[in-house]
Amino acid sequence: MPPSAQAITSHDGTRIALYDYAPGSDLPVLVCVHGYPDNARLWEPVAQQLSGDFRVITYDVRGAGESDQPRERSAYRLERLEDDFIAVLDAVSPDRPVHLLAHDWGSIQSWHFVTSERLRGRITSFVSISGPSLDHAGYFIRNHRPIGEVIRQLAHSWYIYYFHLPWLPEHGWRQGWAHKVFSRLERSADGLPSETGERSVGDHVNGLNLYRANVFQRMLRPEERHTDVPVLAVSPDGDAFVTTPLQTDIARWAPNLTVRVVRGGHWMPRNDPGLVARLVLEHTRELAR
Repeated sequence: MPPSAQAITSHDGTRIALYDYAPGSDLPVLVCVHGYPDNARLWEPVAQQLSGDFRVITYDVRGAGESDQPRERSAYRLERLEDDFIAVLDAVSPDRPVHLLAHDWGSIQSWHFVTSERLRGRITSFVSISGPSLDHAGYFIRNHRPIGEVIRQLAHSWYIYYFHLPWLPEHGWRQGWAHKVFSRLERSADGLPSETGERSVGDHVNGLNLYRANVFQRMLRPEERHTDVPVLAVSPDGDAFVTTPLQTDIARWAPNLTVRVVRGGHWMPRNDPGLVARLVLEHTRELAR
């Protein structure tokens, strides 16, 4: 059954497209946050498997899907993304904390949420797939040993430097040749290609502002951000973009941490939704004991 769609308004007036897979249900709420260059449709296969256990909520991050597409780079800063998430919570679960599932840039911003004083008490659990906190990553690059793991992560992050170039990344997405390059990297460990047809050129182009508004600013001046939320950090062993140490060497910041290294590639929610659903159920059921 397709989700119920509605539009909510964030603090700065940006309209956010929200999708509810069980409107009015009393089931625990699970909010799913997609990454770049995806939109909320990434979560459809996962939501179908979890809709009997959760009221699954997805939304198009600003700049993606049916949400508004602000032009200003500053509109994509983590603080504005946090405003959007709060607007989502106020609309779907104003009185009860929610479970949080996120991937890629969805995880990057969700780490900001679970370490925010503004959201203390509003998140029950967090499952993070293939996305670190930018602040934690800043400390990782500065202080992690052995240094070879840092160098390996920097090599995996080559695309971040490319995304900061003027004009060229946008041109590549609009002309189509960038899709061919990145599609080769979007293969899971078993060689199955990711389906990317639901993404628009706008999803690719607008989302570049996520990188440009946040990455270097945060990593050069990282903050000490802690959380007591129970976190499951999921690291696919074939991830082409994020190494396992960057995702999992975080007990200093998240002491209530569980780590799972699993077989697969970066786009687990699309290529192995059954595994994602199982990990969410295991994590949340463990907390309920």
